[in-house]
Amino acid sequence: MTGLDTRDRTPGTRLPRGPLLGFATGSLGMGVWVTVPGLLLLYFLTDVLAVAPWLAGLTLLAPKVADVLLHPWVGHRCDVQQARRGDRRPLLLVGCLLPVAFAALFAVPGGLTGAPAAGWVAVCFVAGNLLFAAYQVPYLATPADLRIGYHERTRLMAFRMVVLTAGILIAGLLAPLLTGGDTATRAGYQRMGLLLGVGTLAAMLVGVAGIGRLRRAAGTAGDGHAPGGWRALVAALRDGQFRWLVAAYLAMSTTTHLVLAGVPYYAEYELGRPALTTVLVAAFVAPALLVTPGWLAVARRVGKQRALLAAQGAFAAGSLVLAVGRPAGLPALVAAVAVLGVSFAGMQLLPFAMVPDVIRAAGATGAGTYTGVWTATEATGAALGPYAYALCLAAGGFVASAGGEPVAQPGAALTAIRYGFGLLPAALMLAAVLAQRRYTLDRAARAAG
Repeated sequence: MTGLDTRDRTPGTRLPRGPLLGFATGSLGMGVWVTVPGLLLLYFLTDVLAVAPWLAGLTLLAPKVADVLLHPWVGHRCDVQQARRGDRRPLLLVGCLLPVAFAALFAVPGGLTGAPAAGWVAVCFVAGNLLFAAYQVPYLATPADLRIGYHERTRLMAFRMVVLTAGILIAGLLAPLLTGGDTATRAGYQRMGLLLGVGTLAAMLVGVAGIGRLRRAAGTAGDGHAPGGWRALVAALRDGQFRWLVAAYLAMSTTTHLVLAGVPYYAEYELGRPALTTVLVAAFVAPALLVTPGWLAVARRVGKQRALLAAQGAFAAGSLVLAVGRPAGLPALVAAVAVLGVSFAGMQLLPFAMVPDVIRAAGATGAGTYTGVWTATEATGAALGPYAYALCLAAGGFVASAGGEPVAQPGAALTAIRYGFGLLPAALMLAAVLAQRRYTLDRAARAAG
């Protein structure tokens, strides 16, 4: 770390709303991929396709192992495109094939159950993750590419966060309904995958156009972000500020995806009402539509770092309430999930706004390489969260079933469902706080831009 790039001293540049909204619309489609597999895929495997919990968790985890290498490689390729063409558009357009993989993920051939069904899901998940990386990595490199300052980068990501939240909320509410609700079937999951896939494609194409408009409106940072191949990757990994931010975000991503994976189980087995899945998802996601401007204001006042630590602490506190379970009462539990939702909004806005600060401070290293490592971290957390919850289910002796087959769960499984949804997220978020406190760039970045 050699200090902040002087190009950060452009606080007067203000991005117009039209291109901002176009850019943010790309996150509407991305929200579907971020949300639906995390929310429904583990449940789809264990309670519809009769896949054992340990194998279901492994099915979600194994495809993510490749992401650790694929995402940085995608980042390097988009840096090469940026250097050769002056933009990252070709890779973005390749990523627009993601809806095809999304639809296939839930279109498991009718005769497959157990291990063969898990194999189908794993293959489609690998393809989807690669296409998602092809879109997400160049998309998230945009704030570092533009000639804008510290606060404008936060404003850009706030627009993205509000629209992403809308995508997460719409997907989280519609997906369980489209599958058939309390009577979800394989055909219902196929219908859901197709309908949400079409909407995802439209949103992603609008996002590609929005990025082009932003680059024309603000200009780009120029050759300071030329690709450096694997040397750039090594430089990113050696960046102490980036390492601590990545470590904290890994814990945050793992925690939030664990909570999403646990919602259907908590609603059905702890609260006794599967239909409450939609209510809990709404309570978790909807607050971000209202509080994201508040997090933006807090970040302007106290800085992104302090605001993020506050969000992490509130998330841990809310998780402890959920560990109490049914005796706490439904209103208290919904309120606790809403606290998690308010915190989730901050944990989506602030780290993503801090990454371009780190990139600009690093000087010559490619933005795509940094964002490739970052999205690999996010993908890893998206896999570790459901896998961790699946391990809780397996440890409690949870019994898998095919769709429509009621199964009585042992008491240990019910305890695992509750503690996995409450105590484990609180512990993981404490780890995020400890890592986040080691990040020290924010004060200098704030002063510069």
